[in-house]
This record gives sequence, C-alpha cells and structure tokens, in this order.
Amino acid sequence: MNRYAITTMNYLMATSIGVALLLSTWWPSHSFDVSFEAFSAELRPVILEGRGSFSWQSSFVWALAVGVPAGVFYFLGFIYLQRSVRENGVGVTGSVAKLGILVPMTLSIVFWRELPTPVQWAGIGLAMMAILVATLPEKGGGGSWLGRSLVLLFLTCGTAEFTNKLFQRYAEVGFRSLFLVAVFGTALIVSAENLRRMRIRLTLRDSLTGLWVGIPNLFASWFLILALSRLNTSVVFTLYSAGSVVLITLGGVLLFGEQLRKRELAAICMTVAALLLINVLG
Repeated sequence: MNRYAITTMNYLMATSIGVALLLSTWWPSHSFDVSFEAFSAELRPVILEGRGSFSWQSSFVWALAVGVPAGVFYFLGFIYLQRSVRENGVGVTGSVAKLGILVPMTLSIVFWRELPTPVQWAGIGLAMMAILVATLPEKGGGGSWLGRSLVLLFLTCGTAEFTNKLFQRYAEVGFRSLFLVAVFGTALIVSAENLRRMRIRLTLRDSLTGLWVGIPNLFASWFLILALSRLNTSVVFTLYSAGSVVLITLGGVLLFGEQLRKRELAAICMTVAALLLINVLG
C-alpha cells in the first residue's frame, strides 16, 4: 500500500474526529479581536515571566498558535521516518524515533523544573534501556546512528511530542479538541498537497486503512495531553514510549505469529518493572 495515501487519509480521519469532538463540547463563542487582545496582554507575563497560564480567551489563540506548527512537525517526522528506514534500517530508525522523547523530557526539566522522584528516575532509566534492548538492530544488520536523516528524525519527532506539552502547560485543557484539529488539519493540508504533487491515486484499500489508522492516532494525542496535565513530563513520555514498544512486540506475536527473541522478552520484563517503579513505588 502507498504510505503517502494512507497518511493523508489518516490525517483526514483524525481531523474529522477532532472537529466532531470540538462541536460536541460546549464552549463560549469567541471574538477573534477580544481573544487576540487578551493573548497579546498575557503573552509576556505567562511565557516570559512564568506567571500562571493563559485565560480561557487567550487559550483559544494559543491552541492555534501551537497547533499549526505542530502539524508541520508531525508530517515531517513521518517523512524522515520513511527516509531513515530506507537508509538505516528499521531497528536503528525505531530506536531513534523512540528516543525522541528525550527532547520534551529535557526541555520540561530545564524550563519548568519537572523533576521525577529518585525511584521514578530509576524507572525512567530502566524504561529507556528497554527501548534500546527491543529496537537496536542485530549485529551485521546495517544502519548507522549518525546519518542526517536520523538527526532530523530525532529532532522532528521530539519537537512534535513537545508541542503537546507546550499546549498543555499554558492553555486550558478544554481546548485540546481545537488544538488537535489545528495539528491534524495542518498535517492533512501538507500531506494532501504532497500527494497531489506526486500524482498518487487513492485506492479503496489505502483509503480504508488510512481512515482506520487515524482513530488511534487522534486519541493517542488526546489522552497524552490529559496524562501530561496529571503527571510529570518525563514520567508520561517514558511510559508512552516504552509501553508502545511492548504493545507493538505483543501485537506482532498475537496478530502475525512472530517469535519473540530473548532480548524482546527481556525488554518486556524491564518495561513492566519500570512501570511498577514509576507508578506504584514512585
């Protein structure tokens, strides 16, 4: 199947669900002039001086201001993912994409001092090791950790994830539907234009697959934002990434009959232990 066609339909479904969620939630009508005036007045004290978060009116503008560039980073992350798979192989690419969580984790510690507890630090370290164990390529499998596409993949994926935190940190969480519409709507426009320029024809199989993929894609970001409003960034992104590795591995076994290697079993055990450290003991 054509990945670009699937991606476009994926963004179409995600945007559609976002619009439905937005319309189903009651929120006061907004005057753009009033919202921009409020945002302009609050920008310096909130962002530069660190005094609280944006008001309801200003959050409307902040959701759009962060969501539009976030959509570009979402799409670019996908493009560099495909390039890196071709140039470096799946194993190295998967490792670097997952390690992109270091970007939002590091920035959150630097900007907002969101420091985990010592026990949670141990769990985070164990989870990061699990990601490496599960995704590093086999010996002789090719690939390099220093390619240009890998650097761009790390930065775009990490920045895309950071935008979720950036929205949650300063805006009213009730505007997450608007934020996600801005994210996936922007990604849809960029992806659709790319599809048009490449003159790729949509098939029924590609379209249905893309529409199906768009459902978990939207809700992954939806629940990620909610989790970020309750837990430290380092905890959330570590669980988000390590948990994905476990689910993907188990999905391969249950759905496609893949055999688990010893290191994949070890990675699952390490992830379970990390979950206990971060959630139960931390």
